[in-house]
Amino acid sequence: MNEAGCRPTLVIGLGCQRGCPTSVLQGLIEVSLREHRLTLADITALASIDIKSSESGLLELAEYLGLPLGFFSADELAAFEPQLSHRSQIAFDNTGCHGVAESAALAMASRLSGSPAKLVIERRNSSRATFALAEARTGRSNL
Repeated sequence: MNEAGCRPTLVIGLGCQRGCPTSVLQGLIEVSLREHRLTLADITALASIDIKSSESGLLELAEYLGLPLGFFSADELAAFEPQLSHRSQIAFDNTGCHGVAESAALAMASRLSGSPAKLVIERRNSSRATFALAEARTGRSNL
């Protein structure tokens, strides 16, 4: 919690291979959160790139977790490239974006909070998916 007692906006960004099962995504999330002493109850939303908007694994995961899932275009995600911990040429060749998980997490956290976001957990990956966690705090001083 920040000084005003407001809960931070925590967003999980996800990238995945086509056909990636929900169980793979959920496992990556659970391990990553546990290592940072966070739980799914701390999470505000999920995010990914728009070309993944019909991926059943992502859609089923969001429904199962009861979390909103937002999608962003490669152009929208490109704005967050300076904040990426890792730039993947493979990701760029496939999506037009150098880092789906980190960029999507940052984009959604910024959108939901109306404030700049930062990475709390940098890109983590499994054989079929990538994960990142971004945080933003609602900027009250601008109101």
